[in-house]
Amino acid sequence: MGARAESRIEPAAGWVFLPAAGALVLHAPVLRFDLLRGLKRPIDGGLELGGRRLLGDNKTWRGAVVMFAGAVATTAALGRTRWFRERLPAGLAAAPAPAYGALLGLGLVGGELPTSFVKRRLGVAPGQRAATWLRVPLAVYDQGDVVVVGALALRPLWRPSRGELAGAFLTVSAVHLVFNLAGYLIGARETAL
Repeated sequence: MGARAESRIEPAAGWVFLPAAGALVLHAPVLRFDLLRGLKRPIDGGLELGGRRLLGDNKTWRGAVVMFAGAVATTAALGRTRWFRERLPAGLAAAPAPAYGALLGLGLVGGELPTSFVKRRLGVAPGQRAATWLRVPLAVYDQGDVVVVGALALRPLWRPSRGELAGAFLTVSAVHLVFNLAGYLIGARETAL
């Protein structure tokens, strides 16, 4: 029975990543109204590898700080509510909200970087889509990258099963698509994907 439960997709694990939505909500007006301009500097500092930028101009310290702060603040707010804590795995429900939020924030920010690095190596400009044959795999991974890196960052507090990871990835990807569309509609994003 244990092996069967291990392989079953568990969408409830998506609740673990709900605070990431707060990070996206906080980031949207910062992008839309070009706030915190002093932090709008590329994380890669303009460095190149093989004639191509490491991450590109779209991965900025502003984004990292705002997304991290949004995850911490949202985790702290949600952590005060019983309905949220009841939906979390035991380790996260018992953890101090600032620790959970900080680890999730690190995963959220860190999850964006490998995808950008790969896109730059493939010659995909920041904010643009990959060539036809890569468009779907990169777009799918890009929607749920926070789950992959976030689960690694949260390991001191939560060790998810494969089913929990799959469920969280599917849930977060679907929610992320909705946020991308909303960001596009308000002018915070140049593309809907």
